Parts: sequence; structure tokens; C-alpha cells
Amino acid sequence: MDIHIPEEARQQPDAAPPVRLGVRGISKSFGPVQALRQVQLDLRAGSIHALMGENGAGKSTLVKILAGMHAPTAGDLLVNGQARRFASPRDATAAGVAVVHQELLLFGELTVAENIFSGHYPRTRFGTVDWSGMRRRARALLAELDCHDIDVDTKVAALSVALRQRVEIARALNQEARVLILDEPTAALAERDADRLLDVVLQLRDRGVAILYVSHRMNEIFRIADEMTVLRDGQYVGTVEARDTDEARLVSMMVGRSIDQVFPKVEAKIGRPVLEVDHLCAGPLVQGASLTVRAGEIVGLAGLVGSGRTELALTLFGITPARSGRIRIDGAEVRITSPRAARDAGIAYVPEDRGHQGLVKSMNIRENISMAVLDRVSPGGMLRRAEEARIARDGFDRLGVRAAGIEQVTGELSGGNQQKVVIAKWLETKPKLLILDEPTRGIDVGAKSEIHRLMGEMAQQGLAILMISSELPEVLAMSDRVLVVAEGRITAELPRAQATPEAVGHAMTRRSDPGTRTGGSQQTGARA
Repeated sequence: MDIHIPEEARQQPDAAPPVRLGVRGISKSFGPVQALRQVQLDLRAGSIHALMGENGAGKSTLVKILAGMHAPTAGDLLVNGQARRFASPRDATAAGVAVVHQELLLFGELTVAENIFSGHYPRTRFGTVDWSGMRRRARALLAELDCHDIDVDTKVAALSVALRQRVEIARALNQEARVLILDEPTAALAERDADRLLDVVLQLRDRGVAILYVSHRMNEIFRIADEMTVLRDGQYVGTVEARDTDEARLVSMMVGRSIDQVFPKVEAKIGRPVLEVDHLCAGPLVQGASLTVRAGEIVGLAGLVGSGRTELALTLFGITPARSGRIRIDGAEVRITSPRAARDAGIAYVPEDRGHQGLVKSMNIRENISMAVLDRVSPGGMLRRAEEARIARDGFDRLGVRAAGIEQVTGELSGGNQQKVVIAKWLETKPKLLILDEPTRGIDVGAKSEIHRLMGEMAQQGLAILMISSELPEVLAMSDRVLVVAEGRITAELPRAQATPEAVGHAMTRRSDPGTRTGGSQQTGARA
């Protein structure tokens, strides 16, 4: 069974791709608040159009208008050149527009096949549900998306987020969608799953589907997008073709300032060794790692997925204690067998998954910031609320958290402000070493700039920082020194001046050789 794509949507080599959905002067206000102003863009058959902007730029509002969830205050939507108004999501679906929201709208207790055909089950000639036909057609549809690893009889609740997204896409295409809108589709995915999803998106483009792709991730945008439209503060800034632009121009359009200000690297005095690690081993992905981080220094840890970057951080923080090797803090050997032992030794860890590991989203900012020092604010088991509030306000103000106050529920904050709360929580422990694992993942460029600025300020105050990031530009721009991890070992050490994309990329892909390191000075980089 083929995906239902109309013949006219399949581009001829020399034909101009038709506009499937046009946005003309769309504005939206909620009472006195103007959320969108004069937005315009064209979604063409067989083309991927990226929608970009910081949190609060109006992207979600525009997506909801295109999905029929909001009615525009002004402007027109054109479907195949004809003006249309979507009074409901059903109207949008009938017009061939499907949306895969960041929060997936699937029924966990129904099977994959039942979700794909939800609301329009195939019928037999007797009027009953054609269960076998539905399963057969669901398998064929998933096969068209190269999703052979999904059992159509499995309940959706048992699937990973990555597989659920493919089910959502299959459901949209089964409804003969000519326009597919993907809202932050890779935000919750591991790198490998994100790559597979992007391959599916490119396949759909080649089949003639018009795609609107909403994402903060520059590497994804430049990999798949044909055009980019940028919003800022609800205002249409402009549309550019991918082949005619670069990341610096896009960042400038999004935030109104240059890319240099997104990576505001400042000079800090680099002092004594704070962390010294010798031949650390823990599990299969930490195999003899050795490194040093100094006061005032930002050390970037780069490596491919599965190289052992995060596993090394988890070992240093006592989540997966080392089975051999030595860790020294300020020259004194420490034995880290738990996160409490790590905290007491002066190590703080901001995890990769802030939503599940760094925060309790249902709790307020005050409770989250004080969580890491709860024993300090509750001596004898009695919580001193005034002290807890003082600590929370200090962290709130120091990091510039944008919220109504410390009593606001943390889950209501933007990704960047949630990250600030996690950092504020660990700074209250007065750490000597701060480990930041993917510190700007899933946040917009404006919030990234603020996090990077905070990193610089903390380094200037003498804090030693070990930063793990999958974004090579971030590693290169913010690090005083780059360490490359491969197969659980530090295989290269590159001072800032030598840390080029080519040098780091080469080190990430070469096989590790115990006892050898490239670049830099072993005397200054590690004691191994």
C-alpha cells in the first residue's frame, strides 16, 4: 500500500512546486496581548519549510492557527490558492493539514493500528470494523515509512517516544495529509532516533508532502530545510532560502544580535587543579579515563553518542561509582560512592534530562532550588521556611529566572528558565566543580546566550566547569580546552587555539589507543 499522496503533489523536474498552504498577513491577539503580527509564508509541495524563533516568538500560536485550534484575528489562509477558515481541527484535517504536536496526541491503551485509524476505522460490507484489513493496511503504511520495527498490535503506551512519533506521522498521512506540521519533533529524542526521524521527514518531502518543521536545532534545520521563516516577538522577520544563508544570519534574525553574543566567551583566570582523575573505570563505557579541570576553566567534553561522555559524568557524581581509579578534589583523594558524597566533596551535576532528572516539575521554584540543600534548611527534620525562601530568592535573582516569583510551578517555565532553576539549585551547594551535561539542549538561542553568559561569570568567580555537549559550535566557542572521549577514554586534548571542527571531528571518530593522546600537553591536561 502506498502513502496517499495526490499525483499533482509529486513534482515534475522542471515544474514550480505548488503552494499547498499559504499564510497571508496572519495576526492574532489575545485581548490586549498581540501574539502574532503580519506573518506570511508558503508551504510548497515537496519542500521543507523551517519555522524558527525564540520561546515566545509566536511559533506555537501560528501552529495552532494552522491546526484549526485558534482563529486568526486578521489575515488569510490559502489552501491550494483558495481562502479558507479553519473553525476546528476537523476543518484543518479535511483541508489536508496534519499536525504532529510536541506533546503527542495518541491513545496509550489502544494499539498502533487502532491509533492510526482512530476516528475512521475501515468497515466490512456488513458495517463492522475490518480488524484484519486495518492491521494489514497499518503494516503497509508503516513499511512505507521504513518503520518495520513497530508491531501494529502493540499498545502505544509500550512504545518509546521515537516510535510513537512515527505512529503519529503514519496516522496523519493515512488521512491523506498534503501538509504536515512537525512541532519540535526531536526535542525528546536521542541522537540516533532523531537521525531516523529526519530520514523519514526527507522521505516524505521526496513524496511531495509540504512540511513545516519547527525546531531550535540549527544542525537539523540546515540538514533538511529548503526555506526558513523567522519570527521575533510575534513579528514576521523574514523568509530566507537555506542555500543563501548561514547560522550567523539566522541567529541575528532570531535574537536581533550577532552570533558572537550567543557564545559570549570571557577570559577568566585559570588557577589550581580542582578535579584530577586518574585511570577511572566504571562499567563498559568508562575505561581508564584521566583528566584535570582547573579553577576558572571551562573544559569541553566532546564525543560521539555511546563514547562514554555522560557515563563519565555519572561516575564523577557517584550515580555509577567507579570500580577503580582515583579522583582528587583540591589535591585530596575522595571516594565518591553516591551523589551525596559527590555533593559533600564539592561536585555538582546538572543532568542532560532536566525534566526528569534535574527538576520536580510539579513543585514550585522555591522547593526545587532548595532541594539539594534540604538537610541545611531542615535541621532535625524541621523545615525552616524563611531560610528556604531566602535561598530560593537568592538563586532566583542571581540567575535571572524569568517567572512570576519563587512560588510559580517549575513545569510552567520555559526550557531556558527551567535550566536556570537546576543550575541555581546546585550552586546553592557551593560547589568547586560544576558538571554541565548538555546545558543548552532544547532551549532557544536567546536562552542559550544567557546560559553561556552565566557559565562565563561562574568561571570568572573561580568555579571549575566540565561541560558535555553534542553541539560542536558550543564546545569550540565556550571551552578553554577540549577533551575528546572515545570508547570510554580521553583520546585527545586540544587547547582552545587548536580545537578546530576538523581536529575534534577526527579525534571523535578515530579508535582509542590506551596510553596515547593527541594535541595539548599531558602535563597540563591530565595526570595519567
